[in-house]
Amino acid sequence: MAKNVLSRTLTIGLVCVLLQACLREDALKEPFTAFAPPDLQDGWLVSSPESEGMDSTALTAVYCDFHARRDLWQVRSLLVFRHGRLVAESYTKDTADRTRPTAVWSCTKQVMALLTGMALEQGVIADTADEIGLYLPSAVAAHPDKAAIRIADLLTMRSGIGFENGGLNGGSNKLLKQIPDNSLDFVLGLPLKQEPGAVFHYSDGDPQILSAVLQAQTGKSVRDWAREILFEPLGLRHYDWIAYRDGLTMGAFGISATPRDMARFGQLVADGGLWQGRRLVPADWIADMTAPKAGARETAYHGLSFGYYWWIDAARGVVFMNGQGGQFVFVKPEAALVVVMTAEPNTQGRHQFAVTTALDVLDAVAGAVF
Repeated sequence: MAKNVLSRTLTIGLVCVLLQACLREDALKEPFTAFAPPDLQDGWLVSSPESEGMDSTALTAVYCDFHARRDLWQVRSLLVFRHGRLVAESYTKDTADRTRPTAVWSCTKQVMALLTGMALEQGVIADTADEIGLYLPSAVAAHPDKAAIRIADLLTMRSGIGFENGGLNGGSNKLLKQIPDNSLDFVLGLPLKQEPGAVFHYSDGDPQILSAVLQAQTGKSVRDWAREILFEPLGLRHYDWIAYRDGLTMGAFGISATPRDMARFGQLVADGGLWQGRRLVPADWIADMTAPKAGARETAYHGLSFGYYWWIDAARGVVFMNGQGGQFVFVKPEAALVVVMTAEPNTQGRHQFAVTTALDVLDAVAGAVF
């Protein structure tokens, strides 16, 4: 048995050497050397694959491939957590990514969903069935056609507002480049294309309205409130969350963080709202948040379903955070796995690290569990 293991290890090592030799020709990524994580005293317990029921030989093959594949030129990091412990970690371009926050784009939406559950628990908002006019009366009075939009519609991308991300009306690009004095008024001022609650339409506008609701109810920026109730309890160290010029925290994107810090959100979900034994988010909210609200046919996105801002791959038993360019936090509760992958944050279209490819990598990591 030991001879077979040694043989497999030597074979994988030879493949890694050959792949890395090719890799050096274009120098898009650093060669793979090791995945043993250093203990940074950052709140993460560091362990080994075997101690957590994973095959290190199989994981080595995954990491060799991740570093060497030329079609994965965009990727920057791969981190594997099992049973709440960090067992493998590597950075393909710069180990400074370990403590240097970078944009995670729409992963911000999944953080907003967690905060909404906390807002319900604290009585900041009363019910997801509430119409937004209850919390934003003057803003909605100026746009009465939006009066029937509910909190649940914002969380499920069903406001009906014709906000196009970088599309026909400028959407997110206009908010970023030609920032109006009032980002909430800009979103609410767009045409109502569908009845609220009727049609799924992925939009950066809906989370911005939700940000305004939370700010109005807490009397604080969402960034500051999140720092107090979620980020500091989770032990986030390297992050930022920016606002529009009007002072409203960006609800759809805007968080910059490290892979280790992003993994905290995934572990929180994997543990049903607990962080190292402390209840932060209600367990029933975690279950509701990660249950499908829009099916694969409705999202038309690689066969994936959508909950409250969280993406769901029911066939794999996976829920995940998903940001532009290929920023992913995968949670596979039945396997006690959290897997983080990051990539160049500003890639577009076919140049991105695709979700389908990332799911294939996740499958390979899950295959190392014994």
